[in-house]
Amino acid sequence: MSGTPQILAGRVAVVTGASRGIGKGIALELGAAGATVYVTGRTTAPGRLPGSVHDTAAEITELGGRGVAVVCDHRDDAAVEQLFAQVGAEQGRLDVLVNNVYNSPAAARWLGRKFWDVPPKAWDETFDVGVRSHYVASVFAAPALIGSAGLIVNVSSPGAQRYMHNAVYGVGKTALDRLTADLAHDLDGTGATAVSIWPGIVDTELLQLVPADDQGRRLVTLPGEGTFDLGAAETPRFPGRAVVALAADPDRASRAGKAWKVADLAVEYGFTDVDGRIPRAD
Repeated sequence: MSGTPQILAGRVAVVTGASRGIGKGIALELGAAGATVYVTGRTTAPGRLPGSVHDTAAEITELGGRGVAVVCDHRDDAAVEQLFAQVGAEQGRLDVLVNNVYNSPAAARWLGRKFWDVPPKAWDETFDVGVRSHYVASVFAAPALIGSAGLIVNVSSPGAQRYMHNAVYGVGKTALDRLTADLAHDLDGTGATAVSIWPGIVDTELLQLVPADDQGRRLVTLPGEGTFDLGAAETPRFPGRAVVALAADPDRASRAGKAWKVADLAVEYGFTDVDGRIPRAD
């Protein structure tokens, strides 16, 4: 059991793409705060990287929440619709939707490439799962979220405002933040709302494969952006704490339609990463 206050006891959340990485960190923090958390993804057993939807659900339960694993391909609209039908049938409510699912393996192939070296299929890979899937999940979640005066959180990036990774990545994140703004516009007056969050560099399972150098530093170089010390990175639980703070905030409507850096939310809400730091990527 977790020592975290159960400030979200009785709440129900869906976190998409929660087998590992940021999605898993968010799901675990929601569970530690007492929520019932439906975690989605396609990974049913660990492979080259650890983690699966079943592992995440089990860890949520160990932390004091209730984890429910749902194997779901977010490119399949019917499967997504069934997901929210299942949540409605089993829980009768939905309070938080975290749109996190992203085609990271596809995106990683094109890091640091000029646009003429990034094929058109990369656009489809990015937008299909990184933008369209968030819209689809929001559509099917909206009636329940309106009923509970709930919250949509889109996991975005500072790439919406400055060059990061490649042109397709930046346009995708810009589109996602515009989606957040327009969802919040349509939800105005319903009691429900939508926000984006911007994590910094997050030490996910993939980055944990980066070996230490002879000085014990784990350095990762992003082409055209610089070299970063992963010892200063966020853990996946840090953005999770931001989502918990937002979900528990009765005044969260004041943040509607905007993008918020996780580190700034930490200062404003008074939370830290698991090691007591407030990591800063900028």
